[in-house]
Amino acid sequence: MTMELDELLYELNDQRKTFRVTMRGLTAAEAVKRTTASELTLGGLLKHLTSCERGWTHILTEQPLPPPGMLDFDQYTWPGGDFDELLASYDEAVRATDEAVRTASLDHLVPLPSAPWDPDPRPMSIRRIVLHLIRETAQHAGHADIIRESLDGQSTTASLYES
Repeated sequence: MTMELDELLYELNDQRKTFRVTMRGLTAAEAVKRTTASELTLGGLLKHLTSCERGWTHILTEQPLPPPGMLDFDQYTWPGGDFDELLASYDEAVRATDEAVRTASLDHLVPLPSAPWDPDPRPMSIRRIVLHLIRETAQHAGHADIIRESLDGQSTTASLYES
């Protein structure tokens, strides 16, 4: 593994850890609560990032079609259910992404599926996919932190130093 790959995966996993801290001790009932003006919930964000990990892993391994739900416009909602199962799904998706990234060349270009917002997309390098996942995870970790603090006063940043 190259130093660059190590650094990129370290940063991605650091952002994932920050996001995952917001889920500590939550119940399914809490994970579906809206606590801000936004429609976002912690369960919905977790479902979305799980879908993102799976979708990008699917793309970077050059599978022919996007997985079901990748372009689902309902991807930010989680109606409830087994929250531990949702957490396990996220952890599994993260492991699959890391494995796929470790076995690829960062410079390798992969085709992207067309989407309503980009019918003729340019190929993307594995490096750029990892950078996108870092940005996506960091953005939603911030959303999750605000939602969690509004829910029960827990501070993700303080919680990071308690582990």
